[in-house]
Amino acid sequence: MHEQVALEGGQFRMGDAFDEGYPGDGERPVHTVRVAPFGIDATTVTVAMFGAFAEESGYVTVAEREGSSAVFHLAVAADRADVVRSDPAVPWWLEVRGADWRHPHGRLSTAEHDHPVVHVSWDDAVAYCTWADRRLPTEAEWEYAARGGLDGRRFAWGDELLPGGEWRCNIWQGRFPYENTGADGHLATAPVRSYPPNGFGLYEVAGNVWEWCADRFAPDYYAHSPAVDPEGPEGGDRRVMRGGSYLCHHSYCHRYRVAARSANTPGSSSGNCGFRTVSRRPSER
Repeated sequence: MHEQVALEGGQFRMGDAFDEGYPGDGERPVHTVRVAPFGIDATTVTVAMFGAFAEESGYVTVAEREGSSAVFHLAVAADRADVVRSDPAVPWWLEVRGADWRHPHGRLSTAEHDHPVVHVSWDDAVAYCTWADRRLPTEAEWEYAARGGLDGRRFAWGDELLPGGEWRCNIWQGRFPYENTGADGHLATAPVRSYPPNGFGLYEVAGNVWEWCADRFAPDYYAHSPAVDPEGPEGGDRRVMRGGSYLCHHSYCHRYRVAARSANTPGSSSGNCGFRTVSRRPSER
């Protein structure tokens, strides 16, 4: 069910070597980290994979229980009455009644099986991992895997966004948040394996959907994190997200860089956040 890439682990420089991150995200200082061997999914968990979990376990996600979730305004497929509210601070996000992993843009949409599952909270992702006998990656494991052996580079494929003029990730093109030219072929999520894999064989570690990590978030964590297998701060009410999404754009959210990080509360869900899993260590079984 899970196409896993086995990684030997090793040492790498974690963090933003270009000083391009947002100060509140805490991408610096760059620091040397060593991670133990682990296995990680080649792709994010898909709608089909999450559907098997929901059918067998009967699990109901946070968005389904609450009856609504956040959808990007240009992607909404719902009756006007289903739009519950918007946030003046981020007016491109609309709370839409009936939006969930089966209906990613609202009740008039249907999720495609080969797309990454979205509208899953951190709590939902952990529930899936428990069922699948897997776990979420630590932030250090995620960055090590996403770099694909390219230490200190800006993106998972190198330092240029468009090598040879080709798109390597699903992000926003055009004038955010009003016009997306669709130069990469996608307004919202792309099917998994739509872009070339990185050097380790992982797909879409930049753009497409944010990916939950196991760690709690603190912007100053890198200044004092352990050098071997860091697992995040002990306290904090938010969990780390990595990789950026189809809504990232250099004018607003330049977080498709491999060092970029963000965070959200564990009960939050939206149309641009999913996850991938890693194998449990023997001591965790």
